[in-house]
Amino acid sequence: MGLKRKQILAGQKAHSEKMLEDRLALMAGKGVKTPKTTDKDPIVRKLKAQVKAADRRLRAITDCEKRGEDAAKAKAAAIAAKAAPKEEKPAAKAEKPKKAAQEGKEKKPKGEKKAGAPKPPAGDEAPKPPKAPEGGTPA
Repeated sequence: MGLKRKQILAGQKAHSEKMLEDRLALMAGKGVKTPKTTDKDPIVRKLKAQVKAADRRLRAITDCEKRGEDAAKAKAAAIAAKAAPKEEKPAAKAEKPKKAAQEGKEKKPKGEKKAGAPKPPAGDEAPKPPKAPEGGTPA
């Protein structure tokens, strides 16, 4: 939703507010001044609903723009974070072998697997007899 849509909605909201003011002025001229009676007027309710709907749509547009800005900031921060460790990685890699050499640790050879139950070979199994159809005699 671009700037053009935002301007259109702002114009619609202003128009609805102007119509609402005119209607309330007309009702005041007729002698209806209490908010309780003006709220019952169907035209007033319709105009208030239009203003409220325009406000909701404008708020949705601003929220969307804000999320876009936040995403752009997060993306820029992620790019900056990726660029910074690239400079430090060679130094970090150089330190790791030095530590291993200093400690003098050697890798232990892997032990043999524990003796478990032997598994039967897959190809030596005897074929299973075909199953008989349910509820009937074999044909």
